[in-house]
Amino acid sequence: MSVMSDSNADLDREDSNHENGGDSSAGALADDEHNDSDIHSDTNVNHSADASEDPELEAIKARVREMEEEAERLKIMQEVMNDEDKHDSDSPNASTSGMSIEEKMEVDGRSVYVGNVDYSATADDLERHFHGCGSVNRVTILCDKYTGHPKGFAYIEFADKDSVETATALDESLFKGRQIRVN
Repeated sequence: MSVMSDSNADLDREDSNHENGGDSSAGALADDEHNDSDIHSDTNVNHSADASEDPELEAIKARVREMEEEAERLKIMQEVMNDEDKHDSDSPNASTSGMSIEEKMEVDGRSVYVGNVDYSATADDLERHFHGCGSVNRVTILCDKYTGHPKGFAYIEFADKDSVETATALDESLFKGRQIRVN
């Protein structure tokens, strides 16, 4: 579009030169020299801009490479975590693997949920706290699968169902300075 407007401007100048009795070739020659100098100055600006952007461009390219490498590392870590999760769920020692629905329901009937558990608590600490309720089969403290940090709640499985009622009496009791929820 700028080419058309430039040639229209040249035609307008030639027309005005003819009307004023001037030499159109001299005006056209002056315009061409002016246009050539504009082109050269634009080219120089582009070269100087490229020269000043080179370090910035290289820094951006380096950052993109770093980000791509980080993405690849994260992808590998996620694949490893997925493989571990798959292995954990396939292992014969998984807490409820190989159990029928009735067996799982029976285990759930002998278990309690414990919330607001101190993050530094261990399974032994919880077992000692609930030992007076009855024989404890298993204590499970749930942890974040990515960080490995405890989530702040646990499940306690007792040997018999009567222990569950006794354990719920410990609802709102203090454990490691925190008021726990048991249900």
